Amino acid sequence: MKQDELYGMEIILDLYGCDYKVITSRSALRNFVRRMCKLLDMKRFGKTLLPHFGHSDPKTSGYSMLQFIETSSITGHFSESKKSAYINIFSCRMFDAAKAINFTKKFFKAKKVKARTLIRK
Repeated sequence: MKQDELYGMEIILDLYGCDYKVITSRSALRNFVRRMCKLLDMKRFGKTLLPHFGHSDPKTSGYSMLQFIETSSITGHFSESKKSAYINIFSCRMFDAAKAINFTKKFFKAKKVKARTLIRK
């Protein structure tokens, strides 16, 4: 399939056994977005949104992250009680999924990662 026939691609990452200090740090999560965008040559659009909420249930308590990029977005949800992270990177421009997956696993010091890559037409 030719590049011009594609709409884009998305990677979906479920990370388990993450470093608690990283997933609970607003500055670390902002740093993750900056570094990911640089790694994949993506241009950020606006500020990284990082609300901390979901406090009524320990499973959902934690940060959620949204960074618009010129070609779409990077999103994440973090469960403090489960020490897990759920990251989606979607772009209308193709990017190196393996690079993004490896960087994310290292950044969050995840013990286990489940990754899926989708091609959008």
